Amino acid sequence: MRFLPVSLTVLIVELKDLDETLALFASLEADPVEGVVDIVPAARTLMIRFRPETLTAERLAAAISKRDLSAKIPPSDMLVEIPVSYDGEDLQDVADLTGLSIAEVIERHTASEFTVAFCGFAPGFGYLVGGDPMLQVPRRQSPRTKIPAGSVALAGAFSGVYPQASPGGWQIIGTTPLKMWDLTREPPALFQPGYRVRFFDLAKRTQPVTVSVPSNAAKPLVIEHSASTSIKVMAAPMPALVQDLGRFGQTGQGVSSAGALDQGAFRAANRTVGNPVGVACLEIALGGFSFEISGPGVMALTGAPCPISIQDAKGRVTEASSYQPISLEAGDRVTLGFAARGARSYLAFRGGIDVAPVLGSASTDTLAVVGPEPVGLGAVLAIGTSAHNLSPVSLTERPAFDCPAPGEIVTLDVVMGPRSDWFTERGIETLSSQVYAVTPQSNRVGIRLSGPEPLERKDKAELPSEGTATGAIQVPHSGQPVLFLADHPLTGGYPVIGTVAEYHLDLAGQIPVNAKIQFRPITRFAEIVPERA
Repeated sequence: MRFLPVSLTVLIVELKDLDETLALFASLEADPVEGVVDIVPAARTLMIRFRPETLTAERLAAAISKRDLSAKIPPSDMLVEIPVSYDGEDLQDVADLTGLSIAEVIERHTASEFTVAFCGFAPGFGYLVGGDPMLQVPRRQSPRTKIPAGSVALAGAFSGVYPQASPGGWQIIGTTPLKMWDLTREPPALFQPGYRVRFFDLAKRTQPVTVSVPSNAAKPLVIEHSASTSIKVMAAPMPALVQDLGRFGQTGQGVSSAGALDQGAFRAANRTVGNPVGVACLEIALGGFSFEISGPGVMALTGAPCPISIQDAKGRVTEASSYQPISLEAGDRVTLGFAARGARSYLAFRGGIDVAPVLGSASTDTLAVVGPEPVGLGAVLAIGTSAHNLSPVSLTERPAFDCPAPGEIVTLDVVMGPRSDWFTERGIETLSSQVYAVTPQSNRVGIRLSGPEPLERKDKAELPSEGTATGAIQVPHSGQPVLFLADHPLTGGYPVIGTVAEYHLDLAGQIPVNAKIQFRPITRFAEIVPERA
C-alpha cells in the first residue's frame, strides 16, 4: 500500500489492483475505523475522509496497513441486462485501436459478463470490470464537452453507461434506452456495487427487457406544510439554488456532497435569523434577485455584498444591510443589487425554506441534477412555520473575509498531492509561481483556470479513475488546471497535483470570473508514513 496526502482531512490509499481495493473497502465497511467519515472506492485506490480531531493521517494509515487483503468478494446474484444500439460515434475508432472488426467488437462486448466495481463520476455511473481484455482502449485525447445520456462507452479496463448528458472522455460504442438514474426508483442507481451486468444487441434481440433488481418504487419525499407566508420571485437574472450543508452518505451511488460553496456565509445567514445552521437557504449568484413576500417574515443576506432595497405595499423604499436581520411585512418587495465583489450571496428566512429533501438533503447539485429545481422567475417558495429549534436573531454576525473582486489576485493555500509526483519539477514550480485567470467557463462544478504556461507532466500515462475531493486541482491533458468545487464529479481520471486547504474553500467559492488565483503550497509532497505502535 501507498498512503498519499489529498488535503488536511483526506488521504488516498493506493493498492496493487482492483481486487485488493475491493477487499480493503469490504474490510473497512465491516469493521470501521473510528473517525473515518467517508470512503470513495475506485480502480486501485480508496479515498478516505477522516475527522482530524479523532485521527491523524499517520494513525489512520497504521490502522489500515494491518488489514487482510486476501479476502475475495463473492459474486452478487443480481443481474442487470442492458439493451444497446451499437451505433456509437467511436465504434470505428475502437475497432481500429483493437485491430478487430466492428462486428467483433460488438460480439466481444455482448459476450462478456461485467461486475459493477464501484460508482463515481456522476450519480448512477457504474465502473464495470470483467470485460474482454481485447476491448481495453485508452480514453480520448480530447474529452467531449457533452456526451448524451445512455451512451455506452469504454475506457481502459472499464465499460460504463453515462446516466445523463455530461462531459466525458470515454470511447462511445452505443446507446441504451434504459434510465441509469431514476429518483422514483429505490435505489435510484440501476447499477449498484457488486451487481453483474450483461449487454445485448438490440439489432438481434428486441423482446422486452427484464431487470432482476428490486422494483419497489419510492415516491419522492414531500414535506407537508401549512405555511401562511411565501415568497414569489419577481426577477432572477441567474436562477437561485436551494442549498444546505450538503448531501452525505450517498457516495455508493456516485453522488457527491454538493452544498453551499461558502459554508461560513451560509451558516451566518441562518444564525442571523435565528435558524439552526443547516436550514435550507437560497444561494444567489451575482445578485439581481427580487421577490415579493406574502406575509410577515424575517430575512438576512450574507456572502457576496449586494445592495438591498425594500419597497413596501404603499411604494415606500428603504435600504437594508447584509449580515443583519431584516423584518418584512406582507406585500414587501425585496430587490438585491448586483454584487461588485464575490460570487455568491445567501438569503435566509426565519423558519427556513420549505422544500422537499432529495436523498436526505435540500442541496441542489448542478452536475448530478439532484435536489430542488433552480429557483427562477415566477417561482413560489413557502417559508417554514415551525418554531422548533429557533433561536433569537443575531446582531453580531460579520463576514469571515472580504470577498474578492474581478481583477484581484486571490492566494489559496494548497496541500500537495496525491499525484504531485506525476509532474516535473518545472510543473510543480509553475503551479505556485504563475498567476491564473478565472475563466467564464467556471461554475459550481469547478473553476476553470488559464495560465501563461501549462503544468508540465513527466509523461502521458493514463491514471485509473480515483476519488477527488472538493478543492482538488485536477490537470487535464491541456495542462491548464481545474479547481473542483462542491458539485465536482466523485471520481476523475486526470491527475490531481494538489488540493486547496479546507479553510480556504469558502474563499474559493467566492472568487468571481476575471479574478486571478495564485496557489501557495503549504506542504511538500511526500507519502504518509504509518505511525508505529
